[in-house]
Formats: sequence, C-alpha cells, structure tokens
Amino acid sequence: MFKDHFCLKLNNDSAGRSSHKVVDEMPLSIFVNGRHFITSMISPSMINEFVLGHFFSAGLVNRLEEIESMEIEGNVARLIIKNPIKAIISKRPIVSGCGGSASYFDEAKLPKIKSKLHVRREYIFSAMRAISSSKLHEATGGVHSVGLFDTAGPICIAEDIGRHNALDKVIGFGLKKPTNFEGSYLASTGRISSDMALKCSIAGIPIIASHGATTSLAIELAEKSGLTIAGFVRGRRMNIYTAWHRIE
Repeated sequence: MFKDHFCLKLNNDSAGRSSHKVVDEMPLSIFVNGRHFITSMISPSMINEFVLGHFFSAGLVNRLEEIESMEIEGNVARLIIKNPIKAIISKRPIVSGCGGSASYFDEAKLPKIKSKLHVRREYIFSAMRAISSSKLHEATGGVHSVGLFDTAGPICIAEDIGRHNALDKVIGFGLKKPTNFEGSYLASTGRISSDMALKCSIAGIPIIASHGATTSLAIELAEKSGLTIAGFVRGRRMNIYTAWHRIE
C-alpha cells in the first residue's frame, strides 16, 4: 500500500537526504463485454469491491446477479454483464472529486431514500473516530478513509487515494456481505461533493457524515433524495445540512 522513497528534507535552514513513505497509486482499466469502459486511478486494495461498488453506485447494475462474470488480472478488470448497453452509452463526465473516476446524474431519475433510520449523534462521533485512526494515513498522509456502519458498529472501513473510490469499496463490500444499506450510515474523511451524495442516494444509504465540508450541489441533491448530510464532524461538533431528523 506504500513505498519508501528518497527525498531531500528541508527544515528551516537545514537540508538532508532522507526517505518518506508514499502511498501507492495504480491505473485500473475496466472492460465491459470486451469494450473499454473506464480507467480509474485507485489504491491497490479491495479492487473487487471497488469494481462492484462503482458499477452499482453508478446505476449500471441494480444487483450482483446482473454481473455474469468478473476477472481481475493485474491492473485490468474484465466484466460480462447482462445489460452492457448501459455501460456502452453511459455519459461519464467528471463531476467532482479525485482519483480519475467519473460520474453522471439525471436529476429527474434521482432515487428517493426510503429509510426510517435514526441514530444518536454519539454514533456519528464514534464512526468518525473509527475512520480517523488509519495507520496508512498516519504513515503517508495520502489516503481518505470511508466507513460503512450500522447501529452495532463498523461493517467495513476502506482507504483509497480518492474518497469516492473508498466509498465504492465499502458499497461493494456491502453488496458481497450482503448488507441492508437502508439501515446503515457512512463516515468519510473527505468532503461531501455531488458524486458522493449521488452514490449514497443510488445505494439507499440514508446518512453520510464527514470530517470536512460539503458542497452546494451535494446539498441540493440531498434535499431532493432525502439524504442526510453532516459536515465538519469534529470533536463534539457537527453541521447537519439536510434531513436533520435522522440524527438525534
């Protein structure tokens, strides 16, 4: 997940040859029914979960049974899906975020979140502490963490150079488990942008909380889908921007 690289460290008036741990990054080329679909820049862990989560959260498959086969070899993933037309004709402009991935949404088709989940604010604070204790981040300073939780505790915590990649990984893990997304909530170290809000809405996850900020478009999408967004979760503080009733 990381390599030691030599560097010249400057400290005030001194300079010296040293080394620093640098997080790994790799291109993952995804082919659907023999055709190139997308190349994403990701951290080389939970690749299977990333691919599953990405296709599900992008609305390209609605359930795992629609993926007939998946083969991952090196930095290439090959999928056979039942309805390849969605992937072939899908529009994939980069909306926001990092990691070299892309997403597209049609507000007219934005799903409504039906979950009746309510959680105590202490659960949100606890989830933020859980994802903030990353050893990889401590070593490199180069990854985001996203965690999927329910009222019993963490279901999955994933790390990646891109926060939306980490989100896809936990969604993919939840699909494999399988997990009741309507009864779960998310915590993220990175900002909540439109693509993050969209992925949660498609998966039916009712709450996403972040150590960082959110964006105006993410709030607009959340208001239309019924998603709860909480930002600046730090210590005992947070800002709840939408669907306040879910956090007690």
